Amino acid sequence: MTSDTLRTDGFLGGRLRITQPVGGYRAGADAVMLAAACAARPGESVLELGCGAGVALLCLGFRVPGLRLTGLELQPAYADLARANAAANGIAAEILQGDLARMPETLRAESFDHVIANPPYFAAGTVAPDAGRGTARHEETQLPDWIDAALRRIRPGGTMTVIHRAERLGDILQAIGSRAGAITILPVSARSGREAGRVILSARKGARAPLKLLFPFVMHEKPSHTADAEDLTGAARAVLAEGCALDLRGP
Repeated sequence: MTSDTLRTDGFLGGRLRITQPVGGYRAGADAVMLAAACAARPGESVLELGCGAGVALLCLGFRVPGLRLTGLELQPAYADLARANAAANGIAAEILQGDLARMPETLRAESFDHVIANPPYFAAGTVAPDAGRGTARHEETQLPDWIDAALRRIRPGGTMTVIHRAERLGDILQAIGSRAGAITILPVSARSGREAGRVILSARKGARAPLKLLFPFVMHEKPSHTADAEDLTGAARAVLAEGCALDLRGP
């Protein structure tokens, strides 16, 4: 990638500056929401599977200083961007290039307090205008393999947090099986009264607590998009612009 094929986007109210491809895959609100939902504390370790240019990992590192951050990214150009973005924002992170389906040897020997992931949303074979975007968005490695890879890298008692389309929730739960519990599901709806398009799911490895379904998180105030002006709800603005955490513990 060259300078004329890249752009710099502001996240967390402009406090985090991330360089991403102009025509390729660019992370957005989903990555910020994923980072906000991870319950990591200073001193803990976090692995992101498929970290792309590093948006979720670096949003988390910005919100919670003192984490040991590791990202795994399949595409070398995006791994390079993630390294550059970490350095540019002064956030320490180790970015490894490799395939989660053939986990790099250095990661096989490690376990983490938390693993986060935003697996590809679309079925393999759908057309994408850019090869890098297609790889990031289209499911060449199956969703159950993402969940399996995440659970293998979590230490006992550690957490996995993923964001995905709501219609894939059943596939995620089936892939988890009995390997994790204390599952908490946060539906994410674009507007009040609409079906959730996304779910954020957190699970604790080895736990046996029952599943908890939280009240939906609503992104926008108005019932429909009528103008270009921002209409985020207060809760969404707190997460996306102010870098606040999403509490998946519920009431």
